[in-house]
Amino acid sequence: MLLAVSAGLTLLLAVISATAFGPPIGVVRNPLLAVVCTLGFLLLNPMLIKRMGRPPQPPMINPQAPGSVVWAGLFPLIMTGLAAVPVFWPGHDYGLVVIIASVMFAVTLQSALTARRGS
Repeated sequence: MLLAVSAGLTLLLAVISATAFGPPIGVVRNPLLAVVCTLGFLLLNPMLIKRMGRPPQPPMINPQAPGSVVWAGLFPLIMTGLAAVPVFWPGHDYGLVVIIASVMFAVTLQSALTARRGS
């Protein structure tokens, strides 16, 4: 759950930096993109996994694999790097940064929900 919370905060940071340093249309579009992409991934990914016949994915952090904590910790680090791009290269449209960060957040949120269910 802590991974999902930290990824959510970095998603918020990415949305704020993309909105502050991007074009004026981003004030409405970037938060909307973040919500729609996150909810879309959470709703559509289980259906896609089931349709493809893949087994359900285990949580990202597994007690039997201590190295999974390090790999999962890269998610907020990558998202922080994405959030820093608009600061150093302002004036461009950063909708793709918001989409990538929201999908990464959705992956961590789905992992937390899977771990909570105990699957």
